[in-house]
Amino acid sequence: MKNKIVAGIGIFLSFYIAGLVGGGCAQIGAPTGGMRDSLAPVLVKATPGENALNVTGNRITLNFDEYIELYEMQNNLLISPLQKNNPIISSNLKTVSIRLRDSLLPNTTYSIQFGNAIKDINEGNVLPNFTYVFSTGNSIDSLSLAGTVLLAETGKPDTTINVLLYRNSSDTAVEKLKPDYMARTRRDGSFIFNNLPASNFRIFALKDGDGSKNYSSKSELFAFTEELVSPGDSNKKVLLNAYAEQPQKPNTVASVLRPPLEKRLKFTSSLQGTQDLLGTLTLSFNNPLTIVDSIALSLRDTNYVALPGGIPSVDSSRKILTYAPVWTPGQAYTIVLPNDALQDAAGNKLPTSDSLRFAAKTDADYGRVIFRFANFNAEKKTVLQLVSADVVRYSFTLTDATWQNNRIAPGEYEIRILQDSDGDGKWTTGSYDNKRQPEKATTLPQKLSVKADWDNERDLSIDF
Repeated sequence: MKNKIVAGIGIFLSFYIAGLVGGGCAQIGAPTGGMRDSLAPVLVKATPGENALNVTGNRITLNFDEYIELYEMQNNLLISPLQKNNPIISSNLKTVSIRLRDSLLPNTTYSIQFGNAIKDINEGNVLPNFTYVFSTGNSIDSLSLAGTVLLAETGKPDTTINVLLYRNSSDTAVEKLKPDYMARTRRDGSFIFNNLPASNFRIFALKDGDGSKNYSSKSELFAFTEELVSPGDSNKKVLLNAYAEQPQKPNTVASVLRPPLEKRLKFTSSLQGTQDLLGTLTLSFNNPLTIVDSIALSLRDTNYVALPGGIPSVDSSRKILTYAPVWTPGQAYTIVLPNDALQDAAGNKLPTSDSLRFAAKTDADYGRVIFRFANFNAEKKTVLQLVSADVVRYSFTLTDATWQNNRIAPGEYEIRILQDSDGDGKWTTGSYDNKRQPEKATTLPQKLSVKADWDNERDLSIDF
């Protein structure tokens, strides 16, 4: 009897332990102990095989050595040549299944680029830049084409821009057709096409605002070359300078009704402490003005004597008065605003007479900057720009290899060099219709930090 009881307990424990082990095996999850998995998934089998030839079917399976998941496929997946219909791609346990919805072209090499979309479930280790390649012909195309896309206005990269290749050499192909091949740009603006055939292509860069995969709006970032490109020359890199021919239109609906006038006439001043010697002073009003007594509102000294160039101008909206005299360093100024010198369409005037008293900055409030340029060529019409918060704060046409300015406001600036081909002193965009390339600029890696009453000297190189 005792032996039967012991045997029964043994059988019970066996089933209990088996239940625990079996339950654990039914779950997919991270192990509770041991070393952390830091390895990316590894492809162990592909059907058809990698670099398979004479492929005719439309189904592909990829088997990995661990459980995987697909991440942000829309931002990662690229199939070349491009498909009209997106494939159906799914993952289950260790397998990725692909069903192509387009008919395959004969004698064509296809590449399915997953980017960083494949990662393991447990630790999220990414299989970077995984690409599956096969051919419907007897060989795999192996030529490459590489280059860089930069923003023409700044010389900086933009990773949202794609590069397009067209077999069709027509000028209008990029406006009417989808490309044959597409590549994404990396952080530094570089791109590469692999597995290309020996052929000539038209090449473009595009920030595809509407998802059409063609150049459909002149507000889209776009780049072109007039020459055809041929893959295979590893030493030749394509440089594309991207531009927007027209500024992006604001996504707002303009009201056809003029806003009602406010019941009181008010204004604000652009003054922030002392007046910038290189800037203008503006008075902005809440309502359009119908009466402006410019003489009464003129700029004066502390004795109320009107100063040369001190009469304000009125902008087209009739809401902004601008003072643009030659400011004298350290001088004190006064602007008197009699309440009857201004009136809006409703007859509103300032509630009371008012005045502004302020002083101009002194030269000690600015930093002094000296640049010496190597490779300077006056025939190239070079413009120096100092940029802060993506706004060009200063712009100077260079006439000599040494440039000096004693009135640069304190702050940190990017140094931008512009090749001003048309000599108008500012960046000029391109035009695909007229086959005009945009003017090129480059932003130097060194930033300029300006302090008040300090000297800054730099030796710089102009490389155009």
